[in-house]
Amino acid sequence: MKIVTICGAGMGTSAILKVNVERVLKKLGRSDEVVAADVASVSTVAADAQVILTSQHYVEAIGKTWADVIVIDNFLDLAEIEAKLEDALG
Repeated sequence: MKIVTICGAGMGTSAILKVNVERVLKKLGRSDEVVAADVASVSTVAADAQVILTSQHYVEAIGKTWADVIVIDNFLDLAEIEAKLEDALG
């Protein structure tokens, strides 16, 4: 499964979220691919993604996608990330 984290520039908060998603996935015993990207490249980077994680601010900019778009309120809250990812991962 491919998971993409999105922020404005693809280097700050999306990178932090990527690291925290990888921590959660490791805890869950999963080895899914996680990619950090900027909102401008979301259509290319996330074209084959199953899950996109971002803040509420970027949801509209993501546009139409087949991926599950999940809003994360606190990128540092591993419990929030885990709960929302578990729902998406089924």
